Amino acid sequence: MRFTQRLFEKVSDIWGQTHQHPFVVGMGTGELPIESFIRYMKQDYVFLIDYSKLFAMGAVKATDLETMAAFAKLLDETLHGEMDLHRQYAERFGITHQQLEETKPTPINLAYTRYMLNVAQNGSLAELVSALLPCMWSYWEISKVLATNYPDAIEHLLYGEWVKMYSSDEFGSLATWLIDLLDRLAKGKPERELAILEEHFLTTSRFEYMFWDMVYQGGEWPV
Repeated sequence: MRFTQRLFEKVSDIWGQTHQHPFVVGMGTGELPIESFIRYMKQDYVFLIDYSKLFAMGAVKATDLETMAAFAKLLDETLHGEMDLHRQYAERFGITHQQLEETKPTPINLAYTRYMLNVAQNGSLAELVSALLPCMWSYWEISKVLATNYPDAIEHLLYGEWVKMYSSDEFGSLATWLIDLLDRLAKGKPERELAILEEHFLTTSRFEYMFWDMVYQGGEWPV
């Protein structure tokens, strides 16, 4: 069994609950409140600023030029592809680029990104990938589920662009590269090291669910 298949099975309950979260389902049905989506778009934008740093750190930790180049591509696609989608949405809502970048992360957002950055700074390349992979992989899975279960979702005037981007072959190829990379990095490792990778993967998968819940219900600093 591939190591990522083991992870996929381990995380099935968490991801299953994520797929049924009212925010995710609401994008599929088109019934998601706009204010929740605006909150998501702003919080995810500042999340992606830190997430991009993980790809830069991946290039630093890589031991061959091919892997370095792939991380550089992921960094570019995030900064100029994924974040452009957020900037386009912000423009539709009358939110400036400066306002986007000045968004203060919520406690869950901050805890999530700091967990990944800590793993990236102090762990191996395999640990870095295991911590960042749930975000990309689960987005790809969510968007494919939405496109399948709600055929009209991809044409929705507001949420359709989100479903279209994350269910695309282009985004899927980036996620697949990370999946394959983790399998290569995990090959031959003893169980004690694989258990650490699994724990990172499960932890950030839980953070992904908490992020969706936070942007749906709100989750600002209480004081």
